Amino acid sequence: MTNDALPKQPTYYEEVERKGYSRRDFMKFVSLMTAFIGLENTAIGQVAKALETKPRLPVIWLHFQECTCCSESFIRSSHPIVADILLDKISLDYTETLMAASGTQAEAALKNTMTKYKGQYILCVEGSVPTAADGVYCMIGGKTSMQILEEAAEGAAAIIAWGSCASNGCVQAAKPNPTSATPIHKLVKGKPIIKVPGCPPIGEVMAGVIVHYLTFGRIPELDRLGRPKAFYSKRVHDSCYRRPFYDAGLFVETFDDENAKKGYCLYKVGCKGPSTYNACGVMKWNNGTSYPIQSGHPCIGCSEENYWDNGRLYERASHFAGFGIEANADTLGKVALGVTAAALAGHAIATNIGKSKLIHEHQAEGRESEHELEQ
Repeated sequence: MTNDALPKQPTYYEEVERKGYSRRDFMKFVSLMTAFIGLENTAIGQVAKALETKPRLPVIWLHFQECTCCSESFIRSSHPIVADILLDKISLDYTETLMAASGTQAEAALKNTMTKYKGQYILCVEGSVPTAADGVYCMIGGKTSMQILEEAAEGAAAIIAWGSCASNGCVQAAKPNPTSATPIHKLVKGKPIIKVPGCPPIGEVMAGVIVHYLTFGRIPELDRLGRPKAFYSKRVHDSCYRRPFYDAGLFVETFDDENAKKGYCLYKVGCKGPSTYNACGVMKWNNGTSYPIQSGHPCIGCSEENYWDNGRLYERASHFAGFGIEANADTLGKVALGVTAAALAGHAIATNIGKSKLIHEHQAEGRESEHELEQ
């Protein structure tokens, strides 16, 4: 699929200018997106050219069983161009939550986009699809979510599953899963699908996925679970500023103890950072200000499959990988303290040996001096 085949549409840069943004604002946005999608500075020109010359991607954004937090996260991205240009252009095609049209007009917009841009549009899905009771738990315009998904997916060039609901089923799929909430990749076959899990995903991550597809005309490199490697290749644990406390075996035991005030590791109060892959600790939230762990709350592992059924949120996991072995927090603390004690003992022994050596040397020198005086 090439964007050149699309009917004449304004480019993203033309929309940037029309909205009153300066060239400087545009290049800041380009630099930001280039860094976020894991490209080197030398690729800034390539991303800028794509946004300057390529027409906007027609996008259909569907909402099923979800809370709309993904859309909320997207429009609250740290850079205004994300919401003002990317999402504004998206809303002109179809999205139940943000588009101006409603009722038959909205359904007509959906049908027109699927027909006019068949094989060329991006299908974004927010929410899981209920399959129980013939899908009656979520219906729009007299059609079930499954019917709408099948119709929209048929002519899509690629599909983006926004958030954990669309990627994994999320809380709607929690046991006993009464609506049989099902993630998108289990319902649609034969189409490239990008999973962008999180509850919600980071707004800049969502924008980065769209910019990557626009720039290169293909989906980004994915991990074995179908997530973009640029954002899901490292554990939250690996980039956590509290990691040194974990390494030292210093943990918060309760949310109101002294260790919590000191900012120690939150693993014992339920932090799932050691088993969660996401970019929260690097990209952060609230204009890059903070993320849950930084505000004193443990990571709940929302970007991982079945996080809602993997034990209690504020109860620590029994085991996790650390230092190349399986260790729990208690063993880790004991080992850390043991290593420290051994190091101190070793230092003391080395110091005493050094002192004894010096004393013997001085005693030997004294005896030699006495011997010389006697002669």
